[in-house]
Amino acid sequence: MKKTLVAATCAILSLGLALTGCNSKKSEKMVLRYAENQPQDYPTTQAAYKFAEMVEAKTNGRIHIDVYYGAQLGDEKSVIEQLQFGAIDFTRVSISPLSEFDKSLNVLQLPYLYKDAAQMWRVLDGDIGAKFLSNISSSNLIGLSWFDAGARNFYNSVRPVTTLEDMKGLKIRVQESQMMMGMVAQVGANATPMAYGEVYSSLQTGVIDGAENNWPSYESTSHYEVAKYFVLDEHTRVPEMQMISKITWDKLSAEDQKIIRECAAESAKIERELWADKEKASEAKVKAGGSVVTELAAGEKEKFQAAMAPLYAQFGAGYEQLIADIQSK
Repeated sequence: MKKTLVAATCAILSLGLALTGCNSKKSEKMVLRYAENQPQDYPTTQAAYKFAEMVEAKTNGRIHIDVYYGAQLGDEKSVIEQLQFGAIDFTRVSISPLSEFDKSLNVLQLPYLYKDAAQMWRVLDGDIGAKFLSNISSSNLIGLSWFDAGARNFYNSVRPVTTLEDMKGLKIRVQESQMMMGMVAQVGANATPMAYGEVYSSLQTGVIDGAENNWPSYESTSHYEVAKYFVLDEHTRVPEMQMISKITWDKLSAEDQKIIRECAAESAKIERELWADKEKASEAKVKAGGSVVTELAAGEKEKFQAAMAPLYAQFGAGYEQLIADIQSK
């Protein structure tokens, strides 16, 4: 009888410890998924690996993150949707598709919003950037940090561009975006929406005269082979956001949430350094390949910016003070 009571007591204690363990967020072993649509050697993917490595180290292996690169888990829009219901835990996406879930993000995509990269980072690393990160919580997403995606510039196969007048009449490929089509129209060019994969052959055959993108994309797609005139107008700087599903976030202890935020901030610094290196390498390669790189003549960038007034009225309506705050930084 005594042995039976001792055994029963031990069983109850063991059950209690097991239940306590089950209810302790900190003690749970977690394997989480990170979706990345870029190739394995791309700056954002490499930063995702660093993020996963740091999280695992700081949690003593309790949280392991598998990084799925190359859009294995879907394109950016579908990944965002999967994050919303917890099928995927982390991702890094451009704010372009993310703006469908938070319209205020359109403000950050307005052409010629910033004077330079330093101004953008003053905005994103400050109170305004923090507010944008928190705003998406209403969409069941938690913003963690900002990644760099460089500046987008025009390039074409017809002539060098140094003035607003030089853009007149050029047929420029754009994404299927009202804002981007409007931007091209406002500089006097003809906007041609087209799938990204069709751009090279269309440049080669003269269906279009040019397109717009950042240094790494211009180089990696070999567009510089068929459109050698590249102008540093830096019309848009569209940052990218590293996020976690709110469903996943709510499963984490306060301590682990703190670790996730710290590692996300550190991985953002790493990504920006990797991006800067990638830009320099791409610039050097296209110049060696014969690209003619020009800058806007004195006072011309202001003309490009002034031409965007209709777009600011259309897409910035209701955000006038926010835009003013951003441009004052």
